[in-house]
Amino acid sequence: MSGRRTRPRILHLHSTFDAGGKELRTVRLINAWGKEVDHAIVSGDLEKRGAAHMIGKGPKISWPRFPALQGKPTPGRLKALAQAMAGYDLICTYNWGAIDAAMAHTVFADAFSLAPLVHHEDGFNEDEAKRLKRRRNWYRRIALGRAAALVVPSRTLEDIALRVWDQPRSRVRLIPNGIDTRAFAAPPKRDVFPGLLKHKDEFWIGSLAGLRAVKQQGVLVRAMEWQDEDWHLVIAGDGPERGALLAEAEARGVEDRVHLPGFVAEPQKAVGLFDIFALSSQSEQFPISVVEAMAAGLPVVAPRVGDIASMVASDNGPFLVDPGNERELARALTRLASDPEARRRIGRANRDKAREEFDERRMIERYRALYWGLMQKYPREAAPAGKA
Repeated sequence: MSGRRTRPRILHLHSTFDAGGKELRTVRLINAWGKEVDHAIVSGDLEKRGAAHMIGKGPKISWPRFPALQGKPTPGRLKALAQAMAGYDLICTYNWGAIDAAMAHTVFADAFSLAPLVHHEDGFNEDEAKRLKRRRNWYRRIALGRAAALVVPSRTLEDIALRVWDQPRSRVRLIPNGIDTRAFAAPPKRDVFPGLLKHKDEFWIGSLAGLRAVKQQGVLVRAMEWQDEDWHLVIAGDGPERGALLAEAEARGVEDRVHLPGFVAEPQKAVGLFDIFALSSQSEQFPISVVEAMAAGLPVVAPRVGDIASMVASDNGPFLVDPGNERELARALTRLASDPEARRRIGRANRDKAREEFDERRMIERYRALYWGLMQKYPREAAPAGKA
């Protein structure tokens, strides 16, 4: 390829591209920019690319062949990663799963004339849910040495980036996640979940999350023992913990009131069926599902972790609980379940705050300013990109 390109090319490096928070945000940005940009997406696990189905028809997407994102950071492997990153106008890496690509950029950026790199950190997996690993903190400090920006969605992560990873203030960018809040205003259909119908005499405690151990959804299942018979639990998501959650529900005698309908591709059509939104994970930063619940006018019961306390309306504050206090979470659900007026009042306050502070238009504008600012030398002479 030679000459000048008509559109910039952004390379996205993900350990997986299943439908999680960072992947869905990437999809929102890709769809918002349409044909303005060409995107190359790498998923370290080729079997996990579920979020790709949500990309619209307008954007031009490629899936280049790429060296393994994980492995020992030997000079030869880092060099291969750097070579594969050549020829793009911006390089975006995401979370610990792509940190070796950031290291390769720091070591070989000059040798291969690499484009600016933006690293995104959205949270931690089970192995760092309670305590950050010292070796990883050290590695991040070095790997991000040439990053043009480090983007985080929460103030908690911003503090970690500055204080623990020793990143300069000029590099760290706080950009809260956003959604199309107005899309959650429409009344949902009662049969939106396949094989599950909400009856008129039922109330639903709902959650949107992958069925993974770090989400600790067994806490919600056990909390159903405390709820009246007309209350049901619906956890929308897929994952390896499905069998364990169903077994827990059966062991507690609430299997007829616990439902796992699977992944929901369009949460704006489903969240409004819930009467209370609940989270149980002790490792969250800025959960987009909480914003979706707020936009749908729901009260939220969750541990007081990450930025959740500052996300919800002040009226919702008394229903956030100490992390790890399972009984307190169950009691918060019971209090809200027995107080329909509080549910309506808190839901309205959450909806208003979501529309004011967390609409995706603000998020998209901030990402555009950052990305386009770093690509300000575009158009530039096209260089050979990584092998397609």
